Amino acid sequence: MTQIISSLSALHDRYDVLYCDLWGCLHNGVTPFAEAVAALQEFRAKGGTVLLLTNSPRPRTQVAEQLTQIGVPTDCWDTIASSGDSARVAMHSGMVGEKVYFIGAPHDSGFFEVPELLQAPVPITKVPLEEAEGIVLTGPFDPTADPEVMRPEFLYAKTNGLKLLCANPDIQVDRGDRREWCAGALARLYSEMGGESLYFGKPHAPIYDLARRRLAQIGVDCPKERVLAVGDGIRTDILGAMGERIDTLFITGGLAKEETATTDQPDAEKLERYLSDAQIPATYSIGFLR
Repeated sequence: MTQIISSLSALHDRYDVLYCDLWGCLHNGVTPFAEAVAALQEFRAKGGTVLLLTNSPRPRTQVAEQLTQIGVPTDCWDTIASSGDSARVAMHSGMVGEKVYFIGAPHDSGFFEVPELLQAPVPITKVPLEEAEGIVLTGPFDPTADPEVMRPEFLYAKTNGLKLLCANPDIQVDRGDRREWCAGALARLYSEMGGESLYFGKPHAPIYDLARRRLAQIGVDCPKERVLAVGDGIRTDILGAMGERIDTLFITGGLAKEETATTDQPDAEKLERYLSDAQIPATYSIGFLR
């Protein structure tokens, strides 16, 4: 049974590192959440380390730039591990070939930069689908369109045995008041059609390996029992941390706001029903990060 807490400060003595999700926890894609920012600042002031663990398909430098642009202060986090960086290492290792068909927005072009963690990278060229050896997916061409619009292209790709590298396993995200589709929705469709989708963000292991390397780069070595994962995605943030045997703080006022009847705090009975239906436990829960 999850424990509903009133603030992150109640857990300060139990944890030294936070793996904190971004969208739905720290900001909504447009505006930072003031209480969440203050909570992270307080955690760091008490000696804790905040690693922003995001399924963004962008390199961490671009994630940091985006945070600054929307007003998230730099003193509420220490380092960043992004799904984009984890997936870029795989792509430049040749996991889906050298010639790839790219599905994504123009602002995700930074995904093709060579990651600093990789030696002897494989050169990657973007080509039409008919010439591709594999697919690289950072997000839908149109995040408001039904993923089914990609079915014709995916049928061709599956028939020709192309692997799909998914840089963001999230299914949906809330941008302000609008819910949008993410790359994970397209990758799920490709898998359902019989294609092979490769994932590198939460809940999959590669991004947690990257998180540990990012912590090591800043001189932090923390046992798992002193790490707390914070997120609003039950099948990404919470499931992924569970697989890593890391305690979790489920933010119910994000993607599960309606299912958990969250206003300030979740309805306890509806929250337990939601977690039971998902068959994914959360160590702690709170309406919003604060």
